[in-house]
Amino acid sequence: MTSTVKIGPHLVGGGERPFVVAEMSGNHNGDLDRALAIVDAVAASGAHALKLQTYRPDTITIDVDTPAFRISGGHELWGGQNLYRLYEKAHTPYEWHGPIFARARERGLTVFSSPFDPTAVELLEELDAPAYKIASSELVDLPLIRLVAGTGKPLVISTGMATVAEIDAAVRTAREAGAGGIVLLACTASYPAPPADSNLRRIPVLADLFGVPVGLSDHTPGIGVPVASVALGACFIEKHVTLDRADGGVDSDFSLDPTELAALVVESERAHAALGGTRVGPTPAEQEGLRFRRSLWVVEDVRAGEPVTTRNVRSIRPAGGLPPVQIDTVLGRTFTVDVPRGTPLSWDLI
Repeated sequence: MTSTVKIGPHLVGGGERPFVVAEMSGNHNGDLDRALAIVDAVAASGAHALKLQTYRPDTITIDVDTPAFRISGGHELWGGQNLYRLYEKAHTPYEWHGPIFARARERGLTVFSSPFDPTAVELLEELDAPAYKIASSELVDLPLIRLVAGTGKPLVISTGMATVAEIDAAVRTAREAGAGGIVLLACTASYPAPPADSNLRRIPVLADLFGVPVGLSDHTPGIGVPVASVALGACFIEKHVTLDRADGGVDSDFSLDPTELAALVVESERAHAALGGTRVGPTPAEQEGLRFRRSLWVVEDVRAGEPVTTRNVRSIRPAGGLPPVQIDTVLGRTFTVDVPRGTPLSWDLI
């Protein structure tokens, strides 16, 4: 049985509606006004939370341009780019965090971030972030997890690339350091990610192994994969978001636009509502439909003494007459009374 974790005013866990988180990442394109416009668009979409990434280029890497510090040339989006230069372009300046947090809260959004070093944790604590996200690549940085968990806030941990042993080490570290709840996210850490690599069936496996709520951090195009994840138990859905993919940006190719984000909120809640229970049988909404099941009706005026034939008795809608399976039993019998067309067949008529 998995626990429920509270992030801001929202309960995240089994039985709760999916918690939809919009990741801004570097889609602000270096413009604070655009960042604030993304906040407004996320709020208007009905998503529940906004997430940032809190780092400076020199807190996540160093300015060295050797092959080890370059993304492989075959990468679909960032091939050949130097890490430091990429993070220079993608990072959200520390001084923007205050205005972004304030705008998000004004718009009714829960807002939190992924910290990548102690300076980020310090800033986010000053802003009273209600939770923290550990990115997939940082799952193996147990000292960072220990520091973040020491705040007593909930931790959301992405598991892209991780083995079960690595996830176990991260979860144990977070628990021992005092994390105020843990949510694991199934994740495929490729950008964009092929849907076939999503392996959504691991969601209930992670929930069973670690006894925590499990969600999905998704980098596939569109909303099909995250909506499908709800059927496997995902209770937290994170997607990157931009104002318009045509505007470009480091993550724009695998980000949702505001209309798609709004659709994700609606469709994930529909998927959750559709799960229902395991009961087999008519639902309250089907009661009217039961009235229009087929049954045996007299379809021609008949006189007493006439035989029951396939011409004067048929299986039609609505219900009310004998079950259709009785047709072979009643054929050849005789009517005991006159019966007008449109009368449900019953045993007392033959």
